[in-house]
Amino acid sequence: MLKSLEVKDYALIEHINVQFGQGLNIITGETGAGKSILIDAMSLLLGERASTEVIRKGAVKSVVEGIFEASANKKVEALLSENDVEFFPELIVRREISLKGANRCFINDTPVPLNLVKEIGNFLVDLHGQHEHQSLLRTEMHIEFLDEFGAVANLLDEYKTYYTELNKKLNELKELRAKELSLKEKKELYSFQIKEIDAVSPEEGEEQRLIEELNILENAEKLLESTTNIYQTLYDSETSVYDSLVKIKNEIETLLKIDKTFNETSAECTTALTLLNDIADFIRGYNSKIDLDPQNLEEMRQRLGVLNLLKKKYGGSITKIIEYRKKIGDEFEIASNYAGTINNIENEILQLKINCGKAAEKLSHKRKETAKIISREVKEVLADLGIPDALFEVKILNIPADKTGQHFIIVKDKNYTYGSSGFDDVEFFISTNIGEETKPLAKVASGGEVSRIMLSLKTILAKNDKLPLLIFDEIDTGVSGRVAQKVGHALKALASYHQIIAITHLPQIAGLADIHFMVEKSNVDDRVVSHIDKLTGEQRVHEVAKLMSGEIITEASLNGARELMNLK
Repeated sequence: MLKSLEVKDYALIEHINVQFGQGLNIITGETGAGKSILIDAMSLLLGERASTEVIRKGAVKSVVEGIFEASANKKVEALLSENDVEFFPELIVRREISLKGANRCFINDTPVPLNLVKEIGNFLVDLHGQHEHQSLLRTEMHIEFLDEFGAVANLLDEYKTYYTELNKKLNELKELRAKELSLKEKKELYSFQIKEIDAVSPEEGEEQRLIEELNILENAEKLLESTTNIYQTLYDSETSVYDSLVKIKNEIETLLKIDKTFNETSAECTTALTLLNDIADFIRGYNSKIDLDPQNLEEMRQRLGVLNLLKKKYGGSITKIIEYRKKIGDEFEIASNYAGTINNIENEILQLKINCGKAAEKLSHKRKETAKIISREVKEVLADLGIPDALFEVKILNIPADKTGQHFIIVKDKNYTYGSSGFDDVEFFISTNIGEETKPLAKVASGGEVSRIMLSLKTILAKNDKLPLLIFDEIDTGVSGRVAQKVGHALKALASYHQIIAITHLPQIAGLADIHFMVEKSNVDDRVVSHIDKLTGEQRVHEVAKLMSGEIITEASLNGARELMNLK
């Protein structure tokens, strides 16, 4: 939900701050007062292109800032997380356009690129009017409308699993075929390198182990001499530490018989003797294993030399050598059995095309059932909205694949093109006049008709559509009287599911507002300034009456306004 919109130095607007609410927010005002400027400012906030021409004369920059309630919008939260922008329940989006040409965007005071603002905007607002930000006129969005209504998420997920795996295998096959000649040319080289590496068979961690062992062997004489001296000092001499400690222990045992306070010291002497035995045993064992064999020393030096040669040729470390051996081993295997490898992958691809086709067919069947419901219900709603002879079609096409290509899936033994959403091309077609054939909706020229068509779609999709805010600019174009009242009631019903902001000239619609704003322009210091005011009580009644009778407000028009507004 849009909580507030602040606009500074934008076109005729010097500074406004509008506090919107839930339900149906209506904006009225005379032609040229600046109502559409608000919508243009909103479009700017949603990521549309900007020009320095929008900057109010005398100002250095235009600023548009919107505060959205986004606590339940998981898509926005996920997108911000992906882009390292902190998420808050109140989402503040700001855009600045300066005379210097700088175009700065912020989300929660964090500078962000324009494309992120546009992505966020697509999850927050659907704007319908004389603007590019109309999802209904983007043909690629029609399939999303259809899928949202049909609740096909599970079928779509099943299809996308096969779709992802199929594309992965197709890329694998493409890469393999692209390097066929290269593999065959390198086969002999790989064969030589494999034999060279396998002849040495380096192992992970081997080099460090050899260096440590070599260091020991090269210092074997020193180790032998030192350990011999240590053992003799500790245990194997007339004045050994062990014999001296035994004498001391015996003396303490004598003292212990006289004074029990030597009890703990006696125990510590026993422990010291045990520890001394352990040290002596370790030194003796180590001494007995010392290798003075010069041949063993030379073999280790040669092994290290061979490993160093391999490192220079194949990556600089044992790990890199092992990784390279695996890589060329795999490629050598492929080159040796290229035809068989290709055949195996092609068989996997064929099965994936069949599986993908089955999933796409189930998805398409569900869409076609949904399309019939949408076509019927939209036609009924359009009749109520003043287009009684409308025909609405959801056309679903499946395009046969080029026989020479690989990019296809198999549905009932026939090849079809496909994409991330299946093998259906979905487009809305409409005819608004009796006797005319339906034509692509994207080519409908009337903005008012587009808005009413969107209103009809939104009416039947309301419970499924997740966009929190819908904006309708001039939805009343070409309607009046009874039809206008029905348009108003349709908007009112839609406002039960979404926040609605609508610009209108019709009292039948304005009278149903939950919150009513009026845009006016006035001369301030010989300059035209647009401002917007929230109307309450009798102000609302007078504005609706003015829409009914013009500048001269009569008692009859006031009574009519109260009746439209269901006021007594």
